Amino acid sequence: MKRSLPAYVYSRCNGRYLYFIRQGICVRIKSKPGTPDFAVEYAKLMKGRAIVPKQTIGKLIAHYMASPKWGKLSLNTRKSYERHLTYFSEVAGNIDPATLRRVHINQMRDALADKPTDANRKISTLSVLLEHGIDIGWLMSNPAKGAHKLEPTGRVRMPWPVEMIEAFREAADPRTLLLFELLIGTGQRINDVLSLKWSDLKDGAFDIIQHKTKHRLYIPLTDRLREVLSRQPSKALFIVAQDNGLRLSYNMAWKDFMRIRRKIGAEAYDIHGLRHTAASEIASIPGMTADHVRAITGHSDAAMVRLYAGPAMQKARALEAQHARKNGMKTK
Repeated sequence: MKRSLPAYVYSRCNGRYLYFIRQGICVRIKSKPGTPDFAVEYAKLMKGRAIVPKQTIGKLIAHYMASPKWGKLSLNTRKSYERHLTYFSEVAGNIDPATLRRVHINQMRDALADKPTDANRKISTLSVLLEHGIDIGWLMSNPAKGAHKLEPTGRVRMPWPVEMIEAFREAADPRTLLLFELLIGTGQRINDVLSLKWSDLKDGAFDIIQHKTKHRLYIPLTDRLREVLSRQPSKALFIVAQDNGLRLSYNMAWKDFMRIRRKIGAEAYDIHGLRHTAASEIASIPGMTADHVRAITGHSDAAMVRLYAGPAMQKARALEAQHARKNGMKTK
């Protein structure tokens, strides 16, 4: 079928918009085909002199990274966002963000479908960026918000089973065991646990502010964690410390954990899985709700609570339901 548009010009959104797409350039053409303005615009684009809009994704990225919001993010979050924002700056830096539609978001996502987790994180980061665009008046809506995520492939993060928890406890050295118990007992992310100080522990509970969410949490100690901490010397500033008293780095913690995981055959269960473990332990207790899980983990999104503790919550409710059925049948 013969094209009615010149080379490298494509219609989008049922013909409402025209885009010039060639060798990394993607620019919306605002003139109507057949008009002198269109001919001039097209000629400049063919010569490589792209007409860059005043507001671009590249400029929006720079504005966001210079804003107070950026400074309030945790170091790890900034590193993650920066990697994904660099990608969008390279592949779509000259695009006017106001011209983006959901179909464009889906196309970006699907272009990265061979790495679904990375694709989902990039789109989530783009959504954060576009929300900033709304805040500063560059956009009226966020087409990336609520975009369907790709299903992850490969290993799925799972709570640690009881037998692996006990095996780890038997095989771990004292420092790694302390970190292990803190992760299960508090249900926090690894960087929050590594940052725990003895001064954060008051009257049998931790009083902390999460690095990622900035949520302030009051987390009472479990009996087991209280016992473990009671045996630890509190000479250093940090609870999990190196021999010289300095904070244990993430890389050191990861290596220590991996050594024990390989020793006991627990390669399928990682550090973050212990956060799932804590959430699942709470959810498995009859009467516990998503609010109880959130009170410990700090999740604000109900969907994330379901991800972390959904199976355990379903099991607890199923047991309650069947117990109620059994008692109900007896009374008839």
